[in-house]
Amino acid sequence: MSLSVFCRRVLAAALACVALAAAPGLAPALAQPITHAQPQLRLESLDIVTQRGVFHFKVEMAITSRSQEIGLMFRPALPPDRGMLFEQYRVPREAAYWMKNCPVPLDMLFIRADGTILSIARNTTPYSEQPIYSGGPVTGVLELRGGRAAEIGAQPGDQVQHPFFRHG
Repeated sequence: MSLSVFCRRVLAAALACVALAAAPGLAPALAQPITHAQPQLRLESLDIVTQRGVFHFKVEMAITSRSQEIGLMFRPALPPDRGMLFEQYRVPREAAYWMKNCPVPLDMLFIRADGTILSIARNTTPYSEQPIYSGGPVTGVLELRGGRAAEIGAQPGDQVQHPFFRHG
C-alpha cells in the first residue's frame, strides 16, 4: 500500500471520528482490515528495456484504491516473469510505499509519466512499515520479485513499455 493511500485512509478515519463526536449515533465507515492476499488481478503485458535487452512481464493491474491498498500483501512468492503495476497518479507526484504484510522482498520501480524509471528500491525489507520514497514525481510503480531488477540490469533511465505511460 502506498503511503499516500495510507495517509488518505488515516485522514478519512480521523474525519469520521470527528463527525462521530459531532453527531452521536453515527458509526464511521472505515475500510475493512486486510487479513489475506487479494485474488489475482487482471493481467497485462509490460516490457522493460535495459542495456541487456527487452524483458517481458505479465503484471497484475492495481487500479482501484482497494487493490492498491492491498497490493502484494500476504503473497508468499512472485514468479520472475510477474509483477504488479500500480497505476497510481494521472498527475506526477512523489510516491511512498511500504512492505507491511509482504513476506518476500520486492524491487519497486518508480516510473515517470513517459515510462522512464526514475528510481529503484531494491530488495525491500519484508514486513517493514518504513516508507520507501520515489525520490521525485512519478505516475506509476512496478513491483517485481526482489533481485529481479538487478537480474535484468534495470537502472534509472531505462524504459518501461505499457499503455499507461505516454511515450515520446
